[in-house]
Amino acid sequence: MDQLFAPWRIEWVERDDEEDEIEGCPFCVLPDRADAREARVVAESEHAFVLLNNYPYNPGHAMVIPREHTGEYTELDDEVLLDHARLKQRTIDAIESGLGADGVNAGLNLGNASGGSIDDHLHTHVVPRWHGDTNFMPVLSDTKVIVEAVDDTYETLHDAFAAQSDASVSDSDSVRFDF
Repeated sequence: MDQLFAPWRIEWVERDDEEDEIEGCPFCVLPDRADAREARVVAESEHAFVLLNNYPYNPGHAMVIPREHTGEYTELDDEVLLDHARLKQRTIDAIESGLGADGVNAGLNLGNASGGSIDDHLHTHVVPRWHGDTNFMPVLSDTKVIVEAVDDTYETLHDAFAAQSDASVSDSDSVRFDF
């Protein structure tokens, strides 16, 4: 029998289903929670926020999400677009400085045929990449190995965002940018 050691998954196994349930769009609800760390909102600005992906492709897989609930990129006004783009820049900086990533994949899944699991609230995936981060596991075993727990990644990225010159830490513990 093959075994994959993932001790952080015990949180999922032992979770309270009622407590974990989110009413409505998770991207609309999560940034309003009192505890940013628990919601995994690591940084925010007036019109957007950065959420760590619960099921990352790589450690540090984050999503930059406009607060406006829309699945249509063309519906975002200039102020929201610029704010989203600036927060995406800060996210790339935090990933590179905090995690030492060699590169980043960034992209949007637009429309329900694009493969995204939430298609009615657009979000930009920012996925850290390292030389040699692909291996035989996905090909031979249909298994992706994630080498770090999301909570540990949160700490690292939180510190990297907070170290940026125009950052401040909010009462909810997320890092705040005022562009």
